[in-house]
Amino acid sequence: MHQHLETLLEIQDLKSQKTELQDTETERQVQEEVFNISIDDALDALDRKVVEMEESLPAPIRSRYNRLAKRYPRVVAPVIRGTCYGCFVSVATAVSSDAGRNEEIEYCESCGRFLYLVD
Repeated sequence: MHQHLETLLEIQDLKSQKTELQDTETERQVQEEVFNISIDDALDALDRKVVEMEESLPAPIRSRYNRLAKRYPRVVAPVIRGTCYGCFVSVATAVSSDAGRNEEIEYCESCGRFLYLVD
C-alpha cells in the first residue's frame, strides 16, 4: 500500500478513536476508573499524533485532505466491487482494477475522497 495512503488511514483511525472517547461517557468512565487513564490526556496525545502525521504528508495531499476533512468525517473510502463506499458511486474501471493495487493514490471522481481497494 502507498505510504501516504497508509498515513491517511491511520489519521482517520486516530480521529475515530478520539470521537469514540469524546462521545461515549461509559467508555470514558471505564477508561478512567479501570485503567487509570486520563481521557483528557489521551485526547491531547491523539491530537498531537494526528497533527504530526498530517505534517508528514506532502503539501498537495495535505491540502486535499484538509479540504475533504471539512466536508466529510471519513476522508478515505474503500472501493468494493467498483463502488466508492464514501458516496456509493461507481468508480472508473482503471481505478478499481487490480493493477498496481493501492500503490498509487486514487481519488473518487464524484466525492473527491482518497480511495483504497478492498478484496
